[in-house]
Amino acid sequence: LCFGTPFSFAQHGESGQWFSEILPHMAGTADEWCFVKSIESEPINHDPAMTFMQTGRQIPGQPAFGSWLHYGLGSECEDLPAYVVMTSGTTQQPLLSRYWHSGFLPAKYQGVQFQSTGDPVLFLSNPTGIDHGNRGRIIDSVNRLNELKYEEVGDPEIEARIDAFQLAYRMQTSVPELADFSDETEATLEAYGPDVKRPGTFAYQCLLARRLSERGVRFVQLFHAGWDQHGGLKDGIQRQARAADQPTAALLNDLKQRGLLEDTLIVWGGEFGRTAYTQGSNGRDHHPRCFTIGLAGGGIRGGYTHGATDDYGYNVAENPVHVRDLHATLLHCLGIDHARFTHKFQGLDAKLTGVTPAKVVKELLA
Repeated sequence: LCFGTPFSFAQHGESGQWFSEILPHMAGTADEWCFVKSIESEPINHDPAMTFMQTGRQIPGQPAFGSWLHYGLGSECEDLPAYVVMTSGTTQQPLLSRYWHSGFLPAKYQGVQFQSTGDPVLFLSNPTGIDHGNRGRIIDSVNRLNELKYEEVGDPEIEARIDAFQLAYRMQTSVPELADFSDETEATLEAYGPDVKRPGTFAYQCLLARRLSERGVRFVQLFHAGWDQHGGLKDGIQRQARAADQPTAALLNDLKQRGLLEDTLIVWGGEFGRTAYTQGSNGRDHHPRCFTIGLAGGGIRGGYTHGATDDYGYNVAENPVHVRDLHATLLHCLGIDHARFTHKFQGLDAKLTGVTPAKVVKELLA
């Protein structure tokens, strides 16, 4: 049975982009968004689909998109990681650390997860009896031993460990300042919504993402779990929308007001879509054949909709965009030619977009 939406939709902005009534704040930013309504994926279950969206492969062991970016673009910030990951929401499906792993790239390109409670980074605070100077001397001594071992065996994992220890020491100063919102105006805090001061919420992490971006962090990824409505769809989607709508709009507007949006690419979406037919009495199943991704900023054509599905939302009817094409387009926006962006692995020039032909979708570009 086809399962109609329980919510009303309306067009917004000069572009007439369609938004659900449960996303009123995002609707207010309609002309900034490019919606690709014809994304095609391949896996039908969460883990391989997440792995595919993150790495371009269904099988674990490949570098994540953020790791590829760190490898290709380097880091602009000496006292924060180039690739930061945060998680929030109701975890119906596990969020595995290999979704932000460096795979066969050197370990220093792995994503760094900021924790939802306590110190944003594990072991950021000094243990009892150790001050910042003492810790610095301990790390220097350990790294001298690591450097001797690296000279002996040349293992890149040792080099990555040296870099990690040095960065962790610098982060003892940079991260507390990063997480201190006292320099934000009340208007900014209100824009992100009532949860913005509560660590671990999507709102808090959106503001943290802006603060990371303006400090030169290359890639910030927010995982907000809880969208797997096999049942209880109406209440579940409303809960998710309440948590994500206002902070997303605030982040976009905040970046724009600070002149950062033109250099910052926002990607908003999931690992697959949901069926147009019902599962049980009030749920939907997984559907990778066609779904929507929202893009904004960073060289993207705002106020534009690309692609369409058939009348039942089951197949792509116009302008299909495979996940590999999406990856190629995102890399293009960030100044990287996906076809030439490689790393030697098992005797091959491995690429994020793989060996299957992928193309930049030029219609999405500003």
